[in-house]
Amino acid sequence: MEKLQDKFGREINYLRLSVTDRCNLRCTYCMPERGLKFAPKQTLLTYEELLDLADMLGGVGINKIRITGGEPFVRADLMGFLERLSAKPFLEKISITSNLTLIRPHLANLLKLGIKDINVSLDSLEKEKFHEITRRDEFEEVEQTLNEMIDRGFNLKINCVVMAGTNEDQVLALLQLAEKHPVSVRFLEEMPFNGSGEELGRTLDYKSILGIISENYEYTKLIDEPSSTSQNYHIEGFAGNFGVIPSFSRTFCGDCNRLRLSATGEVRTCLYGQNQLNLRDLLRGGSSEEEIQAALKEAVLKKPKDGFAAADENEKIYLSMTKLGG
Repeated sequence: MEKLQDKFGREINYLRLSVTDRCNLRCTYCMPERGLKFAPKQTLLTYEELLDLADMLGGVGINKIRITGGEPFVRADLMGFLERLSAKPFLEKISITSNLTLIRPHLANLLKLGIKDINVSLDSLEKEKFHEITRRDEFEEVEQTLNEMIDRGFNLKINCVVMAGTNEDQVLALLQLAEKHPVSVRFLEEMPFNGSGEELGRTLDYKSILGIISENYEYTKLIDEPSSTSQNYHIEGFAGNFGVIPSFSRTFCGDCNRLRLSATGEVRTCLYGQNQLNLRDLLRGGSSEEEIQAALKEAVLKKPKDGFAAADENEKIYLSMTKLGG
């Protein structure tokens, strides 16, 4: 079977795999305070189904998987699943996105499995502001876990969604983490995936975020990895680096290599786009591996040129990020 490739010649080798649509936080940019109507358990892909689909995706060129949610560690026995997934010979890297509220008991086992690349969702280093953004009182657990992960040598990317009128003052505070530790602190533009279905009109763009930093520091541009979503920089004397992710400006779409699979089996070739097909339904309907791989190839061929084209095709219907899989 040929590798996944879209009509623009982009090879798709990176899967963002959501294992749950649930989260124990209620971040303002992700979902309403009251939460959402989460998917019934029977509609979620089982771990066995996820492992079967991973094999099928590996057969068409997927060699990197990022585990997302919701918050992945909300789902029971995630470590058992990760142990089996990490044994797949075709996977070059498994990484995880987490809010760090539930991951601490599993740090030693993650290191044993070789899973060291963790994206940390953290929008404030002030307890009160953290509570304001997440609507939950979990800052002390997150802070302690972050410090322990730094000490244990995890490869951390600390992602902060910068919201106008809310946490611009946290940009410089979070930068201090990169000054003291070998981590990457990345600042994201806010996206309209908060569950309201509407654009907010308050996004602080990446140039404005860089402006906040340039008023206080001189920095140099780094060479970005292929298909990187972030523009990365270094400040002399810092142990780590920082980056900006134009997630709303969408300047990085040209060499996108990503595919998203939701916890209920929906495939999206673009975060801003529509559901292309449902692998759960194909799997439970008795489709063969070859039929599922062929359906994936067809879906990838429909991958839009960029996030703007995808939003237009999707009639700018914006779900909660927890439903999309991050």
